[in-house]
Amino acid sequence: MDYTIQQIRQWDQDHVWHPFTPMKDYDDGNPLIIEAADGVRIRDVDGNWYYDGVSSVWLNVHGHHVAEINQAIIDQLQEIAHSTLLGQGNVPISVLAHKLHGVTPQAITRFFFSDSGASAVEVGLKMAIQFWANQGNSRKTKILGFTTNYHGDTMGAMAVAPDPLFHWPFLDALPKHPRVKYPDCYRCPLNLSYPRCQLACTDLVEESLRENQDVLAAVIIEVVQGAGGMIPAPPGFLSRLRALCDQYHVLLIVDEVATGVGRTGKFWAIEHDGVTPDILCMGKGVSGGYLPLSVTATTEAVYQQFYCRAQDRKALYHGHSYAGNQLAAAASVANLDLIESTHLIAHVEEMARRIQPAIESFRDLPYVGDVRQKGLMIGIELAQDPEKRIPFPYARQAGRVIQEIARSKGMILRPIGNVVIFMPPLASKADELAEMIAILDSALKEGEHRLSEVKDV
Repeated sequence: MDYTIQQIRQWDQDHVWHPFTPMKDYDDGNPLIIEAADGVRIRDVDGNWYYDGVSSVWLNVHGHHVAEINQAIIDQLQEIAHSTLLGQGNVPISVLAHKLHGVTPQAITRFFFSDSGASAVEVGLKMAIQFWANQGNSRKTKILGFTTNYHGDTMGAMAVAPDPLFHWPFLDALPKHPRVKYPDCYRCPLNLSYPRCQLACTDLVEESLRENQDVLAAVIIEVVQGAGGMIPAPPGFLSRLRALCDQYHVLLIVDEVATGVGRTGKFWAIEHDGVTPDILCMGKGVSGGYLPLSVTATTEAVYQQFYCRAQDRKALYHGHSYAGNQLAAAASVANLDLIESTHLIAHVEEMARRIQPAIESFRDLPYVGDVRQKGLMIGIELAQDPEKRIPFPYARQAGRVIQEIARSKGMILRPIGNVVIFMPPLASKADELAEMIAILDSALKEGEHRLSEVKDV
């Protein structure tokens, strides 16, 4: 495009409303505008290169500018860019569904396509409620969620995971659903420690299930709580939750939008506990981080409750204009092929093991309260008093301190509150990870003085 850098910057400031961004802070800072990328690095309009330390918000798999995925999109573009999936099929989406069936648990057989993670969750919630309605049970309309989980910012997704900080204007407008505490072992709601606790937190879940079983359609959970702080559920929690859902006759929805496609060292995070949900939501890494595509996958038992003729009025009447887009599907097929041919899941597992000692060493730094890692999904929680686990006030934006320093050293991060998130592209090589971790280590150490200035104790 034949535009000057000054024009791009001005138009960005004059017209672009950025998602999840306090725009006054953005305008007052030094806005980063990306122009190009290669491998695990991205380049801004001024020619500066940065490591993509958050995989362009948790979705990049093989790095940027990947020849195989580029070519798949080009080849598909020679055929057709898009046609509707409503009432008709297309070639690459059929191939993609077949390949997804090959990498999901055997009982998962059906795949409903959307274009964002929040949409995948919305579809899952509607499926769960209508699953029971189609069987004549109209009472089961509630979804049991977990506090501090995040499932997106559409109305249904917010309703099952309302956040007073981000969703405050909408709280009174949202349908009310029951919620229980998420199993955060760093700040255990029961003041116990794993594994001696014997997963006592599941008792809270069972209590709510027992109390609400007549009106509950499903339970929804993140296996690793993402935006809520990169908090993995303790081993065994998900399998216990699966058993409780079966016992109380409610469906289990697992949100793997952030964790799926290898991020935790398994293709799906549910594999760590050997669990098959009734509904599995996926997105982000499915297309390799190239194009918008998400999926709500179900067991055949769920699907069969919707399998009908028009006069039965049991079909799932939900859809998106760009659902099943051929370009996104072609990119996703190429992504899955590349994951298999490069043995990427084993690579992630090995890289996660190699970097673990360096990541764990951050615990010794003055303002690090906790370090959490599941594969290449890492959260470093800053605390103004780590011993007492006292967080920095949200308004002080402690994580942003580290973000700014890391950017000056050549790596892009995007913290959430006090949690510095490090989620590099899954194909990052050992030497690239070493350089990224060195920048992160330097930023954490250099940030100690500035953090001491923003604490209030």
